Amino acid sequence: MPKNQPLSRPRTITWLSLGHACVDVYQGSVAALVPYFVLEREYTYAAASGIVLAASLLSSVVQPLFGALTDRWPMPWLLPLSTLIAGVGVALSGITGSYVLTLIVVAISGIGVAAFHPEAARAARKASRGSHSAMGWFSLGGNLGFATSPLLVSAVIATGGLQASPLLVVPALAGAALCLSAVRSARTPAAGTASAGAKAGSDDWVSFARLSGAVICRSIVFVSLSAFVSLYAQERTGGSPAAGTAALFILYIGGAIGTVLGASLANRFGRIQIVRWSYALTVLAVAGVVFVPGPLIYVFVALASAGLYVPFSLHMTLGQDYLPQRVGTASGVTLGLTVSIGGLTTPVIGAIADNASLQVALIPLIVMPAIGWILVHSLQEPKAPGSSSEPRTQSTAAIRNDA
Repeated sequence: MPKNQPLSRPRTITWLSLGHACVDVYQGSVAALVPYFVLEREYTYAAASGIVLAASLLSSVVQPLFGALTDRWPMPWLLPLSTLIAGVGVALSGITGSYVLTLIVVAISGIGVAAFHPEAARAARKASRGSHSAMGWFSLGGNLGFATSPLLVSAVIATGGLQASPLLVVPALAGAALCLSAVRSARTPAAGTASAGAKAGSDDWVSFARLSGAVICRSIVFVSLSAFVSLYAQERTGGSPAAGTAALFILYIGGAIGTVLGASLANRFGRIQIVRWSYALTVLAVAGVVFVPGPLIYVFVALASAGLYVPFSLHMTLGQDYLPQRVGTASGVTLGLTVSIGGLTTPVIGAIADNASLQVALIPLIVMPAIGWILVHSLQEPKAPGSSSEPRTQSTAAIRNDA
């Protein structure tokens, strides 16, 4: 398709993107709740990070399983159901009577998030008719959900305390309705729509493994910053919880800006090149977050957000293109397993912070994007389906062509 030809955004993609936003509110909400658990329940850093771990642990196992299942059987009914499960778990987290019950309900929320992403990514790829641009819009929806979650949590919990957490179920109700609309819309596909896998090429597991390793490194940095940047910003600036919420919002809003910027740059320079540059930027940005004091920390949080989010949708489409025969599995790993593994490291970060300081605990995060850069440095663009020699150079999305 010519570069200057606009790509349509089917109605299904619109509903899926909005539903994705509602679901990813709950991925961001768990980290946004951590400062309130520390303040109201007097949890230690390690205990609070265990909440993030609970939301991630089952997801890390379940999401690839759902991906493999959706490769065999489309399960559109999962979309509204998983959205409701994700919302109910977070909504109950503030009114549980014990730490164990809190762990259980946020784990249930994590299962809901895990069940949503592989089926939604499969449905979006099919509805997009192979358009990387449409997949970029799908990713953008999720990143906007991440970005708004700290604001939503702050508005609800800062006003009514943790006992007001049941109000956080509202995005789930809206998301379930949007997903139902997407399912209905997908039943009557546009003329010429075909499965993205109809002319799929062969799977490149070696490249996919390298990409997955890099995404794990990115995930460790992102999840750890999500869990602790709010508290750390308060320490470095001597500010209030609002100062911490601002840092978390800056980290998350990069999802919207980074997805658009990454798509535009990748269309010009190629996905692999932009991914490499992003990991290099993240090394410097995270070092600034850790060591630069005062209000300048917000500048480096913004740079870290760009470095972490610019390659986000590129990871997804590259993973799907490396495994064109297993789109659901690729989505389950790049959107699920690798992201969830980041949550497994947060208790370690929390324990170091309790025994030394939060700054010392965050220092290892500087190394992670450097390892990611090494892993992606030798990657090549996936070959176009049906081609033995010509690489696929179309990026995830010149989103500006669709605006």
